[in-house]
Amino acid sequence: CRPASGAMANSLLPVVALLALLFGASRAADFEVGGDAGWVVPSAGDSGTYNDWASKNRFLVGDSVHFKYKADSVMEVTQEEYDKCGSTHPIFFSNNGDTEVRLDRPGPFYFISGVTGHCERGQKMVVKVIGQNEPPPAPPAPPSGAAPAGIGSAAAMVTAALLPALIVLACLCSPFFFVVVF
Repeated sequence: CRPASGAMANSLLPVVALLALLFGASRAADFEVGGDAGWVVPSAGDSGTYNDWASKNRFLVGDSVHFKYKADSVMEVTQEEYDKCGSTHPIFFSNNGDTEVRLDRPGPFYFISGVTGHCERGQKMVVKVIGQNEPPPAPPAPPSGAAPAGIGSAAAMVTAALLPALIVLACLCSPFFFVVVF
């Protein structure tokens, strides 16, 4: 880039602010467990509901999972307690109806309902968290006949927001940008 004049430096400020906002906001995500329905006992025959949902998301260290529920609870437990659907000494317990758990390390997090019988009916979930330097897990194979998955909505939004800013930045830095690109 050429040395910035006062006018050019001022015109770069919005671009730099936009980039900082986008990258700062994309560092951690808050996932709503169960979507609009929240943390509830799945319908009969849907015992894998939460694990299916978790396997379709990419959880990074620093992200959070948010549980909304009524007359229930959420417990973080060990794998053994998860497998047997019960714990007398959970790693974490909450029954306030609005629980957020920060995923502060790589590896699996095991969650179950603390209400008797709910876990056995499918109200349980394993969240696999990857570290910042780990490659992402392989996506699950699509069902036969299904179209391949496209770019995630968050990635698409960041790309759509960044592309115009990068083009503007390139234009400000190089008068020959349009000749080369267009």
